[in-house]
Amino acid sequence: MPDAPDEPAAAAGATPVRPRRRAAPRHLALMLVLTFSTGIVDAVGYLGLDRVFTANMTGNVVILGMALVGADDLPVLGPVLALVGFLLGAALAGRVLRRAAVGWTTASTVLFLLIGAGLAGLAGWTAALGDEVPVEIGTTPPAGPLAVTGVLGLLMGAQAAVARRLAVKDVTTVVVTSTLTGLAADSRLAGGDGGGWKRRLGAVVLIGAGAAAGAALLLWHIAAGLGAAALLLVVAAGLGHRIAHVRRAA
Repeated sequence: MPDAPDEPAAAAGATPVRPRRRAAPRHLALMLVLTFSTGIVDAVGYLGLDRVFTANMTGNVVILGMALVGADDLPVLGPVLALVGFLLGAALAGRVLRRAAVGWTTASTVLFLLIGAGLAGLAGWTAALGDEVPVEIGTTPPAGPLAVTGVLGLLMGAQAAVARRLAVKDVTTVVVTSTLTGLAADSRLAGGDGGGWKRRLGAVVLIGAGAAAGAALLLWHIAAGLGAAALLLVVAAGLGHRIAHVRRAA
């Protein structure tokens, strides 16, 4: 009777497992970078485009609910455009990624690069709009800023869909409510083991830091924040593609 092979599963799987383990924290770091850039974009939208969130759709839904009963002259058209754009962007990205594998693929890289290019284009567009942006709070935005709002929503929806496909736990890049819930519910105070607290806390801190950076950049011009977000996204896309390529090659 022939001898049984010596742990074939381990031998066969040893090479790909190590790169995956190396890639996972790197992809987490890149998603945290995108979370920071999302904070920038939402600060730009809320402060520069008349109290509109272009990534955090929960905020838009709440604003719309209050605005529909006339509370404090809150905006309606901007949040609607952002919401519709977000859904359209997520649908388009989801369709592109439908047949792609879960994880970072070439399609993920291409979509991230397109989103980065879109943000860069919006930076140039807002610079050309001149005095139309930032929009004065409480006034009806002109057509140009409203179009910027819709396109920003579309880009952020696409980013959220790609991030969802990457399946980096607790990091959606656009919202942190569920992340905060997990942080508290799984904490030792709640009787949990506190696992994943660094990742979760990092996402919360970085989206807040991004918002602070976006508000600071808005003092210069709205285009500065959009340009910074575009640069971060393009760099993250390039690094993520390289990491995934090295992993597959190994």
